[in-house]
Amino acid sequence: MGEARLKPEDLSRLTLVSDPRVSGDGRVAFLVTRMDLESDSYRSSVWVWEEGVHWPLTRGPHDKAPCWSPDGRLVAFSSKRLFKAEEPGGELWLIDSRGRGEAWMLLKSKGGVENPLWSPDGRFISFLSRAGGPEEDVKVIRDLPFWFNGRGFIYKVRRHLFIADSRSGESWQASRGDFDVYHSSWSPDGRRLAYLARRPGQVYVSDLYVYNVYEEEEIRLTGEDVKVHLSQVSWSPDGRLLALIGHEFERGWSTQPRVLLYDLAEESFRILVGGLDVGDSMNSDSRGPSTPKDLQWGPDGKLFFLATVEGCVNLYAATLDGQVESVIEGCHVDDFSVSRTGIAYVRMMIDEPPELWWYDWEENRQLTEFNSEFKRRFKLVRPSKIEVEVSDGRKIDAWLIRPVDFEEGRKYPTVLEIHGGPMTAYGEGFMFEFQLLAHSGYVVVYSNPRGSSGYDEDFRDIRYAYGERDYLDLMEVVDFILENFDFIDGDRLGVTGGSYGGFMTNWIVTHTDRFKAAVTQRSISNWLSFYGTSDIGPWFAEDQIGGKPWREFEVLMEKSPLRYADKIRTPLLIIHSVEDYRCWLDQAVQLFTALKILGREVEMVLFPNENHDLSRTGKPKHRVERLKHILRWFDSKLKTRDDQADRAEEA
Repeated sequence: MGEARLKPEDLSRLTLVSDPRVSGDGRVAFLVTRMDLESDSYRSSVWVWEEGVHWPLTRGPHDKAPCWSPDGRLVAFSSKRLFKAEEPGGELWLIDSRGRGEAWMLLKSKGGVENPLWSPDGRFISFLSRAGGPEEDVKVIRDLPFWFNGRGFIYKVRRHLFIADSRSGESWQASRGDFDVYHSSWSPDGRRLAYLARRPGQVYVSDLYVYNVYEEEEIRLTGEDVKVHLSQVSWSPDGRLLALIGHEFERGWSTQPRVLLYDLAEESFRILVGGLDVGDSMNSDSRGPSTPKDLQWGPDGKLFFLATVEGCVNLYAATLDGQVESVIEGCHVDDFSVSRTGIAYVRMMIDEPPELWWYDWEENRQLTEFNSEFKRRFKLVRPSKIEVEVSDGRKIDAWLIRPVDFEEGRKYPTVLEIHGGPMTAYGEGFMFEFQLLAHSGYVVVYSNPRGSSGYDEDFRDIRYAYGERDYLDLMEVVDFILENFDFIDGDRLGVTGGSYGGFMTNWIVTHTDRFKAAVTQRSISNWLSFYGTSDIGPWFAEDQIGGKPWREFEVLMEKSPLRYADKIRTPLLIIHSVEDYRCWLDQAVQLFTALKILGREVEMVLFPNENHDLSRTGKPKHRVERLKHILRWFDSKLKTRDDQADRAEEA
């Protein structure tokens, strides 16, 4: 366990392990990604684990989405070797799985190559690619949404399903229509593909299709009267069923995802698993790129799926009669791949960066140690988990990380971290930012207030009540830690959060002066303008806040922190990305302008060419710069002269 102090630049020392895929003979292909500050880029390559040894199969630097051929001879992967970094486009490559010889390109596409999948007979490889494009100059827009976070203008762009011959590379567009395809699964006989598409003019309502490869015909299985959200699909080994993750909006966007089955003969859905928060909703700033596969059929006919539960992401298995058993629990299973011989999975803990693990149906063992040097160099602090009973009787999970140099008898400044969503969670997901704050002399407190994932549906559903019970939960967690941990200095509290967490940071500083510094990130300050500018605004604002601007103006304004800007006395740092189309730039600018006019202490830091995911997938230099600004702000407002002197001595 090392004595070195974490600095923002040490983010680049992490190795991100992701996207495991198990071959029929038990080998594992997976992705290794590293941040390169010098080139300001991510460098990713495909690795293989086999019989206790792991080695790089490809040279990178932009290889992703490894996928085994059915016979195990080849690995397909997407890459961007022939396009410039700023250009759209990508390629599909093949390589001998034993590393004999160089990879060869199967096809090149200006629309990019995403989520490649071999057909079970090995004849074809399906993939997703963009078709069309907006005007480069004057833009004539007729549709919603017209832009999307991380993709830019999309009003004349559609993501479709393509199929390529695995030998010749000849490909054709399988899906056609005014919709976006985002997930697919081959039938076991290799003759059909099931795929999911977003309904035109919607961002959350899904349609389910089946495409016949040889007849080149598609059938839509969801009628106009069916309103359902589906995130993933997986075809059963016997070909009779489609397993899906989704729901029918029983509680709008706050509905817990379930495991669903669609019977192809009966043409009907049924719920297989309910009552669990199905899927991985855990926050982490240390994930590598991956293809979505949270739902997989096992060799025994069971369905394996992830679910977020009380600060963990566990792996479960369900029989077709709905019996559910826990397979791997008590950690963050970030990704997995099921095979006859076992399960390869990526595991994290709050004090353990991601590594590849293996479960052989009896025991778990760690396969890689890419981050062992990181752990030797830097002491990673394990938090104390706290259960806080709040004023209405519910129990809130919270965590407290002590400073790395903690000394009894000292008082420490404390930062409250608030997650986004709100339907996500904190827990065992590794957070470099939290460890950095602990290494910088701060106590870090974080929790899962009302609205979070991983609990029951009543807990998750805070529609029309943002800033009410969720706010009280957070404040009562702070009350609890002040009452029970005498090393926390109640006069030196800071608060920060992003997205919904940014909204809540704004809400907090408009409703209390107990915090001496705040950092609001990719936040929401005005639900009225959010409705009309966000890529999900019209749907999210009406579903979660409860209105349209021309009909429920006061409802949206009442829940907007901007309305109470004159109440803010807390020094506020606003961090925002210029190309954030989820919470557009106007949210930061409006709040900054109001506070400057009011003469309050405020500063705004804008990151060009970044989107809503700056803290997770932004350019490495920008991610480091963001962390520096957070530390700078809190240090200047919460540190005493003695604290500053101690830090200078250590440096």
